[in-house]
Amino acid sequence: MTEEILTTPLEQQEYTINMGPQHPSTHGVLRYVVSLKGEIVHKVEPHLGYIHRGIEKMCEKLTYPQIIHLTDRLDYLTAHINNHAVCLAVEGALQVEVPERVVYIRTIMDELNRIASHQLWWCAYGMDLGGLTCFFYGLRDREKILDIFEESCGSRLLHSYYTPGGLMKDINPNFQKRTKEFIKYFRKKLPEYDQLLTGNVIFQERTKGVGPLTKEEAISYGVTGPNGRASGFSCDVRKHHPYAAYDKVDFKEAFYTEGDTFHRYKARIDEMWESMKIIEQLVDNIPEGDYSAKMKAVIKLPEGEYFQRVEAAKGDFGIFIISDGNKTPYRVKFRSPNFCNLSCIDLLSKNFKIADLVAISGSLDLVIPDIDR
Repeated sequence: MTEEILTTPLEQQEYTINMGPQHPSTHGVLRYVVSLKGEIVHKVEPHLGYIHRGIEKMCEKLTYPQIIHLTDRLDYLTAHINNHAVCLAVEGALQVEVPERVVYIRTIMDELNRIASHQLWWCAYGMDLGGLTCFFYGLRDREKILDIFEESCGSRLLHSYYTPGGLMKDINPNFQKRTKEFIKYFRKKLPEYDQLLTGNVIFQERTKGVGPLTKEEAISYGVTGPNGRASGFSCDVRKHHPYAAYDKVDFKEAFYTEGDTFHRYKARIDEMWESMKIIEQLVDNIPEGDYSAKMKAVIKLPEGEYFQRVEAAKGDFGIFIISDGNKTPYRVKFRSPNFCNLSCIDLLSKNFKIADLVAISGSLDLVIPDIDR
């Protein structure tokens, strides 16, 4: 057997390596078991569970306002949007109509959250492929959004700002002014992302035609968000099942048909432009009024089943609640986009090189706690 291995050309030998886990605090850890023949990927098997916390089971012992705090810890880069799903599910079950002011503020916050998430993805992705400067550019611009969040929400990352019926408190008096200043600033800075990375010849060589996913495959694997839309799968919840103020604004669904790593990248760049457009249409038109509807001190959903979808930065995020009429749910199930997006990694990477696996994996914009739950 040893003699056979020694006489077999390296590119024909199949061997297995581990990519990860390597985070020092086991936070956001993913492990790939990669089977290789030479430099060519034969199979990729994701291993999860390094940050599993049993969030869905914990929800069964918590009240509905308390569940919101746990959804912050799923995709922690889109805490506002995750919170929004819980609030809409509860409000829909109770048939509560929230003030129009809340609807506008939530939509603006969601889109700022989407931009901030894409900024961190962009800066980390550029660094994954050797462009260290991207990290400084992306974090520089993301700080401005986090400052806006901190001023109104009291938190920069895990907000729990939305509550069933409205908001924890009203927005800071500077919110509209600072949001408009950011949009004006970022409209000039976003083209720098194209100059630095998008148009880079090396970057394009490493991403164009790499890890293609067809529309049929995206639908089969449940791949949504920018990853699905880059493959020609029209799946934007904001368009197909409008919620909040999305039926009041004009924006385009970032859409491509090539389905490769480069166009998954392009879809997110386009989404940042569209998010700015949405914010501009709303920020000067926030209605006056209360920042919360009147809610009972103890919230109990009527007995039944409830489901709510929202468009998170990574794709279709859903919450399914079974209520037995008590103040805590009988069962909660989250449909997280990252879990489905990861499921196609073996399909995307097969017969590409190990270096391409880095580019493909980064293009999916995975946040691991959203997968492990």
